[in-house]
Amino acid sequence: MKKLVLYLLLCCSFIFTASADEGMWMLHLLKQQKLAEMQRLGLELEDRDIYDPDGVSLKDAVVFFGRGCTGEVISSEGLVLTNHHCGYGQIQNHSSLEDNYLDEGFWAMTRAEELPNPGLTVAFIDRMEDVTDYVKQCLERDKEEDTDGVFFLSPSYLNRIAREKAGEGLLAIPGTEVEIKPFFNGNQYYMFTKKIYSDIRLVGAPPSSIGKFGADTDNWMWPRHTGDFALFRIYADKEGNPADYSPENVPLKPRRWLKISTGGVREGDFAMIMGFPGTTHKYYTSWEVAERRDIDNRVRVGMRDVRQKVMLEEMLNDPAVKIQYAAKYSGSTNAYKNAIGTNWAIDMRDFEQLKREQQNRLSEWAKNNRKPEYIDALKEIERIVDERADLRYRSWMLNEGIIRAVEFANVPQRGWNMLIQAVDSGAAEGADSSVTDGIEEAVLQVEQDYNLFADKDYNIEVDKRVSAAMITEYARLVDAEKQPALFNLLHTRFNGDVEAFIDDIFDRSLFGNRENWDLFYSDPRAFISDKVRMGQLRNDPMFLFARSVNQEALSLGNQLGKYDVPFSLAHRTYMEGILAMDGSYAHFPDANLTLRLTYGQVKGYQPRDAVTYAHQTTLKGVMEKEDPDNWEFVVAEKLKTLYKEKDFGSYALAEGDMPVNFVATTHTTGGNSGSPVLNGKGELIGINFDRNWEGVGGDIEYLPDYQRSIIVDIRYVLFVIDKFAGADHLIEELELFR
Repeated sequence: MKKLVLYLLLCCSFIFTASADEGMWMLHLLKQQKLAEMQRLGLELEDRDIYDPDGVSLKDAVVFFGRGCTGEVISSEGLVLTNHHCGYGQIQNHSSLEDNYLDEGFWAMTRAEELPNPGLTVAFIDRMEDVTDYVKQCLERDKEEDTDGVFFLSPSYLNRIAREKAGEGLLAIPGTEVEIKPFFNGNQYYMFTKKIYSDIRLVGAPPSSIGKFGADTDNWMWPRHTGDFALFRIYADKEGNPADYSPENVPLKPRRWLKISTGGVREGDFAMIMGFPGTTHKYYTSWEVAERRDIDNRVRVGMRDVRQKVMLEEMLNDPAVKIQYAAKYSGSTNAYKNAIGTNWAIDMRDFEQLKREQQNRLSEWAKNNRKPEYIDALKEIERIVDERADLRYRSWMLNEGIIRAVEFANVPQRGWNMLIQAVDSGAAEGADSSVTDGIEEAVLQVEQDYNLFADKDYNIEVDKRVSAAMITEYARLVDAEKQPALFNLLHTRFNGDVEAFIDDIFDRSLFGNRENWDLFYSDPRAFISDKVRMGQLRNDPMFLFARSVNQEALSLGNQLGKYDVPFSLAHRTYMEGILAMDGSYAHFPDANLTLRLTYGQVKGYQPRDAVTYAHQTTLKGVMEKEDPDNWEFVVAEKLKTLYKEKDFGSYALAEGDMPVNFVATTHTTGGNSGSPVLNGKGELIGINFDRNWEGVGGDIEYLPDYQRSIIVDIRYVLFVIDKFAGADHLIEELELFR
């Protein structure tokens, strides 16, 4: 009997350990949920060291970077570390053929050389507050206004009542914003008070041969050898307040910055990550899992594969095109590989069955506790997923096949509409000064639209080639009667000849080529007075194409939108049942770009039979992967020299190798890019930048045997800054510990 009890205890212990690393936990609930387990694994801190609502803590060094990444403050001078791919757009914007910072890297050797980035922001979270009762009171108060029953998840409504709660005094503080977000599908609500800085300057970035080494071939893969990091600095006014860019601004004096450990990591070491994970679907039902696999992911994989092949060919043929389309290509391949990995996980681990088991468990509990509303909610979810299948497929095909891929499908139409309206009102004769003013305003808007469309990252020939491939595939896979109305011309007038269809669009459109544009721009008044030309403009095929695509997207959106409210209500009830059955502290809410913590261990894994991956990679692997004929695996000469001479400074492993990346069992997703990876003392040991291909299904269900966060070892970051870039003035800013 004792042996049996011991065996059962061991089994329970194994089950707990296997799933202990799962979760994206709210910082203020660590003590109630996970602190003891974290300390058992190696955390040496208390919960208030991580999040202290009344003082300074680790969370004050973690920032929301840009529109969807994480960063960390690493010096008393406002220096921020994030991923190279998070700063990629800024690096690209500063790049040209003469100063190609993407290929050559960038390092500001003085503060004066640091480059401003209009539109880039960094946000600190000052406070998190449970406002569930407050939101419920407001929903009850405003129920007559909520005619569609959507306020409980509406960002505009929730932020409106957030501002009410905050009051004018708080919002008058420079850079302060408040936001209320729903959790567990509207069963809980939290308010976040933020301080947002908008003068963010580029300080340093390695060349893409380091920052994107392996590029798309290695994306989502382990072993990895990428120095995916970049440095920015936060500037403020002389009082330390957020301010727009000004040469008079000074580096921010932050409340907290991270200390850096150069002691390295070993297999089994405790690791935790703080950041802003974007979107997960832990509480999908089995029907939603199948929908994600069979519609969303399959469409994304198929259509992006077509697009990327054409884009890559064009990029490899022309260095200028490579710069123009680098960010577009990277953004496309990222989600493409994610979809492939997610479908692999869904089938490999049978996520449908796992979710069915959860549904069956709730249904049984609901029966025993006389809660039929939870069973009804599941039936409603199943009904809606089944009914919307065709509409969802058409919407995904239009989005992936046309809207995201065909650049001219997004041509701005405001100026075109304004100009036609002005002419129709009699402006061509100039009889009325107000109408004449309307003409001038419309011409200015057309000019703005053209510059927005044909910007420095747009190439007509690339757009034509990609569009031909995408429209061909879209027309093949979507029934003709379910395509945008203008596609009827493709099937009738052009007899299905996509290239002729596209050539006609570009030949006849105002924005289709430089000659057409110059004819208009050289003398807009003469152009407008010419009835033939205005007739052609009125029937401009590019604008008509974009309008037709927009109309189809709007129609599909409206039809799908009819399911949104009943679906959201059913999911809220379903989640209410899960929390009632298991208790409010048993689960973590799905990621929604709010500050979270995940923890685990530094650990390799076995992706398949007879294959074992270690937890650490080194610079030796970079040299082994080098291929001077493949742009993804080019190695900089200076890096090769440093490797050959073993000039690693104090950053090498004990055996003399230079560490590059490592993996941990932490549970991360998009948005965690750039997140600080901390040891048990709260010291920075790495920067998260990716997940392994086998683990991306963790957005739906954590995979303890496969799930790994891929991390740049902080020693490689320091080595590149110090030895490769020679930017030792930046090293001097940091607090380093062994």
